Amino acid sequence: MTTVLIADDQPMQRFGFRMLLESQDDMTVVGEAGNGTEAINLIAWHQPDVSLMDIRMPGLDGIEATRRIIRSGARTRILIVTTFDLDEYAYDGLRAGASGFLVKDALPEELLSGIRAVAAGDAVVAPSLTRRLLDAYARHLPATPGTGGPPATSDPRITALTDREREILTVIGQGWSNTEIAARFHLAESTVKTHVTRILAKTGSRDRVQAVILAYDSRLVTPA
Repeated sequence: MTTVLIADDQPMQRFGFRMLLESQDDMTVVGEAGNGTEAINLIAWHQPDVSLMDIRMPGLDGIEATRRIIRSGARTRILIVTTFDLDEYAYDGLRAGASGFLVKDALPEELLSGIRAVAAGDAVVAPSLTRRLLDAYARHLPATPGTGGPPATSDPRITALTDREREILTVIGQGWSNTEIAARFHLAESTVKTHVTRILAKTGSRDRVQAVILAYDSRLVTPA
């Protein structure tokens, strides 16, 4: 059973989410919050598997709430669900530690599959945002002094990886799915999943989104 907390300042929106989630045999709603501060307190109390997090809420917004929840070490994974399809929100939310980002015009089955994916440790980003987000993220990185190309990283999280794991982290950073990785490297999909699990463990990444951010931070991936 996946436990979910709903954080949204609109009561009707929370009601709609609750009705949808509680229609599923594998999900239950453990609480509702109307702002970021309530979300932090309820997550500390209930420790849900996933929290749906709106961005614009009175008082503490969803981005800062996400940042504080992640810093607290809570096991809860954050799925940002917002009306605003803006790259800056996705960038800030994922950088704060969210595991996914969907807009509220997503289909009900997309939201449900997103919750299940995030609960399982996968990343969820609205398809319309994926490429734009990666490009925008790269522009936020500081320029590399010296040579024109990316430097050989000395980040211990990267040097701890095997050559194969480093290759796979690189294509994860480029947005490849497990199926695409399996085809590219002539591996079984189960083997790819094993590699991904090891990469997340070795790099201390909570999920695939954070692994993508690491790939950019360490210059394994650079903008085209």
